Amino acid sequence: MSKNPLAAKVATPYARALYDFSVENNLMHQITADFQNLEVALDENPELIDYLNSPVIGADQKQELLDKTLKSELNNETFKFLSVLVDRERINLLQPIITCYLELVYELASIKMIEVSTAFAFTNLQKNNLIKKLKELTNAREIRLVINVDSSLIGGFLIKTDSKVIDFTVKNQLQLLAKHLDTILEI
Repeated sequence: MSKNPLAAKVATPYARALYDFSVENNLMHQITADFQNLEVALDENPELIDYLNSPVIGADQKQELLDKTLKSELNNETFKFLSVLVDRERINLLQPIITCYLELVYELASIKMIEVSTAFAFTNLQKNNLIKKLKELTNAREIRLVINVDSSLIGGFLIKTDSKVIDFTVKNQLQLLAKHLDTILEI
């Protein structure tokens, strides 16, 4: 669920190539685990993303940073892939590549990525109940939730899948009520 469609389009061939390589060499589980961990690490360290995305910082410096921080943490093939991205000056596409790669893996494993926006963070019970209901609705083996907390929604939640948007937010209900009142009061 990339926010930049152009970046996602450029990232797709890289993600597909890595996916095909991981399947051919029986490394899918290791690379997937590396990318899941890397995705969390990048979300927790926006400075790292800024550093890797900076056009002012040279490829040698970016490679040196990766050597120091990630080389010992990642599978050798995953690290080689990151080095190729640095060499080709595509390391700025790391997040969309990770997203696209994980979507390919999840599609193969019948795992659905579902984005949920909510006014307040879910409790574990609420999260588990939502996952259970979404499994029934989508016939997926597993559900991965991407939860965004957005206080402007006032209450409720919004669910986005590949093809549907289901809006249970108070904000939406108020907007619908306002439209209804506008049509009634215009008489």
